[in-house]
Amino acid sequence: MLPVEADRVYKLLTARQWEALCASGRFEGSPDDLRDGFIHLSSGSQVAGTLARHYAQVDDLVLIEVDAGSLGAALVHEASRGGALFPHLYAPLRLTACRGIARRERANDEWQLL
Repeated sequence: MLPVEADRVYKLLTARQWEALCASGRFEGSPDDLRDGFIHLSSGSQVAGTLARHYAQVDDLVLIEVDAGSLGAALVHEASRGGALFPHLYAPLRLTACRGIARRERANDEWQLL
C-alpha cells in the first residue's frame, strides 16, 4: 500500500528524474508533461490508477508528495480521464514543494519508504 493522503497531490518520477530534481532544485517535466504543456499530478485517490495505467511496468520509480498550497495559481484542476479532475501544474515543480516518500526499484517490488 502506498502512503498517500486524499487531500494531497503526488507525482510519480523515475529515480533519475528525482535525482535531477534534487540536484537542480526544479523539474521542468517528463516528455509527456512537456508535450502537454503542464506537469501531470495526481490526487491521493488517483495515484493507484495513474500508477496502473502509466507506470505498471516501469522500474525505479519514486513517489513524491507535493505541497499543493505552495504551488499557488499555477496548480489547476482540470477534467481528464473519464471527466475526473486532475491536478495540473503550469510551472516547473520546485524541490522546496516536494517530499520523496516511497521508492520502488523493480516494477513488481514492494514500495520502500524514503
